[in-house]
Amino acid sequence: MTQPAATPAVRRVDLRHRYEILVDEKTAGLTAYRDRDDRRVFFHTEVDDAFAGQGLAAILVREALTDVRASGLRIVPVCPYVAKFLKKHEEFADITDPVTPEILQWLESELSR
Repeated sequence: MTQPAATPAVRRVDLRHRYEILVDEKTAGLTAYRDRDDRRVFFHTEVDDAFAGQGLAAILVREALTDVRASGLRIVPVCPYVAKFLKKHEEFADITDPVTPEILQWLESELSR
């Protein structure tokens, strides 16, 4: 008999500006952000190849966006995966702001520090 797959857990790691998804206590993926005023700007999402094909990116992003809502913040989806997720999950439309040239310029300066 095979062991059931471990239930993934998502945690916010504020010091590293990201949410991580863990499987069996191992980091399987992350979605990175920077905060600007009342907006959480997501700019990168990745899942380790060893964990690909398990739907972990969708779980990770759903949990991250749910946390953003609970925190009273808004979402800016610079990350292509987060943007794609939001197109399929309109329940987050009320807290989503558009990506603007100004946000992109700000993010670039933040990431170059």
